Amino acid sequence: MKTLDRYIGVRFIQSFFLVIFILVSLFSFLEFVAQLDDIGKGNYQLLNVFAYIGLTIPRRVLDMVPMAALLGSIIALGMLADKGELIVMRASGLSVQRICFSVLATGALLMLATGILEEYVAPPMEQHARLSRSLAISDTGILLTKDGFWARQGNSFIHVGKTLSGGIATGLDVYEGDKEGGLRAFIHAREADIHNNKRWVLKDIQKKVIEEQRITTHNLPTMALESFLSTEQVNILELPPDSLSPSDLYKYNQALRQRGQNADTYVLALWQKLAVPLTTGAMVLLALPFVFGPPRGTTIGLRITVGAMVGIGFYLANQIIGYMGLLLELHPAVTTLAPVAAILWIALWRLRQAP
Repeated sequence: MKTLDRYIGVRFIQSFFLVIFILVSLFSFLEFVAQLDDIGKGNYQLLNVFAYIGLTIPRRVLDMVPMAALLGSIIALGMLADKGELIVMRASGLSVQRICFSVLATGALLMLATGILEEYVAPPMEQHARLSRSLAISDTGILLTKDGFWARQGNSFIHVGKTLSGGIATGLDVYEGDKEGGLRAFIHAREADIHNNKRWVLKDIQKKVIEEQRITTHNLPTMALESFLSTEQVNILELPPDSLSPSDLYKYNQALRQRGQNADTYVLALWQKLAVPLTTGAMVLLALPFVFGPPRGTTIGLRITVGAMVGIGFYLANQIIGYMGLLLELHPAVTTLAPVAAILWIALWRLRQAP
């Protein structure tokens, strides 16, 4: 039995990677064509385009995983059915439910890999890609690092961890120097409000002042940083909600709520990310009726075509329902998980009708 499980799982994974390669290649090419319009703006050149495309591949993979899981399952089982292998399996006593379990077991591993990719791999790579692109186009003279960006103001060097929508920055470090180039003070602020007049109001501050051989520490509630960066300049470095990891989105949601600001967009992005592994599993389950449900004689090409239409329709419907939920003030958990629940119900209902 383990041999059959491994055989079915390998066929599924092979078909999945084939589909994901085709989809990601197609959408990467479309993104490449779109980026060509920005070549020549600032310091943005062809090498920057290739770097941007390469760094955003994990995000495109995550966007395509549910559809690839659906099509990969249909292709793998459809080919087994066309070659008569499923008939042999069932004739040897293997039930439809047991074959489905083999596919779902492999799908569970895919769900786990999707969650890891969503949390640890795709967000930092996409953030670096977006910031690099923005800085190259705007040519602001800011130094970009993997942990934010650096800027100089007079004798001070300022490091900003992240910038968010709504004029918010988090994780600020200010190194104040003297005229001789020595370090006079170090300031760390948990976050800052950015105003239109290039005035930054730092909050939750710890300031360490260096005087001869003594370091004095001061804790301050607020502090103003004048003439630093305008909101327009910061918007260039602003990260959209879908580029953040689920853990970061949760932290920002909490911070925005504590400040009394609207966090609906970030809540929606959080639930959409949490739903990706669930959607992947639901799509794997939905693929099974395409193989066991249709009458004999249905070609694999027709199955793939119908599956692709279902996958595209689900993706579009999921996006529309999510943003309509924001307009109707529905909780994002409802608008995000309801389509997944509908897919699961349809898949289970169709499987019960399978011969």
